[in-house]
Amino acid sequence: MPTPLPPFDWDIFCCVVDNFGDIGVTWRLARQIEQEGHGSTHGSETKVRLWVDDLVSFARICPGLNPELNGQWQQGIYIQHWHDTLPVDVIPASVVIEAFACELPPAFIDKMVQHTPPPCWINLEYLSAESWVEDCHGLASPQRVGNQSLNKYFFFPGFTPKTGGLLCEHGLVQARERWQQDEAGLAAYWASLGLPPQGEDELRISLFAYESAALVSLVEGWQANPAPVTLLLPMGRAVADVLRGLGCEGRVVQAGDLLQRGNLSVKLLPMTDQAGYDRLLWSCDLNLVRGEDSFVRAQWAGRPFLWHIYPQEEQAHMVKLDGFLDHYLEGLPEESAQWLRAFNHALNQGDNTSELWAKWPQYDAIWRQHGRDWSQKLLRDGDLLTRLVKFLESRI
Repeated sequence: MPTPLPPFDWDIFCCVVDNFGDIGVTWRLARQIEQEGHGSTHGSETKVRLWVDDLVSFARICPGLNPELNGQWQQGIYIQHWHDTLPVDVIPASVVIEAFACELPPAFIDKMVQHTPPPCWINLEYLSAESWVEDCHGLASPQRVGNQSLNKYFFFPGFTPKTGGLLCEHGLVQARERWQQDEAGLAAYWASLGLPPQGEDELRISLFAYESAALVSLVEGWQANPAPVTLLLPMGRAVADVLRGLGCEGRVVQAGDLLQRGNLSVKLLPMTDQAGYDRLLWSCDLNLVRGEDSFVRAQWAGRPFLWHIYPQEEQAHMVKLDGFLDHYLEGLPEESAQWLRAFNHALNQGDNTSELWAKWPQYDAIWRQHGRDWSQKLLRDGDLLTRLVKFLESRI
């Protein structure tokens, strides 16, 4: 007989929408809860259960995961394959998180209502910098279940004290500082990727983006750059545009390949776990990132970055991009802020970036310092989990 599962303090539900974004956020949240011990109502250890509908995608950022199993422990978290049929003996945890409006199974909601006391139900929303988020953060939405009512609370990550903040595990910034100051460690890291130590005037850039014609002009600009450029390119959706910029469209490539053209070297990388991706961001001079999870991690890297936001109909994503840039660019000299806004717009609109990239040497130092200052500013009012626990304490 299988070993009975312990009571859980947290249930987190995730529907994998865009391969790695939603699961990336919820996996980080689950691990931070378990590592920092938030909960522990059932003994000395916090018990977290993560419900995921697509274990194949999840396994690409959690290599130890077996997609064939219905339930398994990974890094202290119980991973439950989420499908139409719930386990017959399931008992809801004290806190239930519905990540990104993924809609809990009706049968699970029924069990929540039957539980005494009922769980605190949180709808963890997508990250947004738009002004309306402050007004909606923390609001309750009464849910009618049969002849009973259960509140669902909206929790919005964000960039101001009146929102839920950003995911950041304790000690992350200190670990980043140690990594970036360890020259021998950095040399060993580059060697592990099949690269020599970084040259004195060489730029190293990571690229994890969606498809964009802007990438073609960027790659062309990097080939003509006065100083050497090495592009670290995880296998993904941007590879075809990079190959087009190199003039080798349609070429079959694989992780480990090194392509060279002009002053640009392109190193293709396999997908990595989240810790490996953090180290890549910490090590590069510029990071091009996409979606939500890599976007947030680029900010904790304290380095210059460009955000390729998920495209939406009627240019709705550009409103979200500008909402973030209004916060991020505050305090920068006007000229550099205008350049950086234009650079983000060009990447997201598929525009030619040649003139923008040519100004990199002019703004590089300002941008580097701003990246470090920004990461410190974001933590002044606490990280997302710290704010979430405070929110729950007043409701459980």
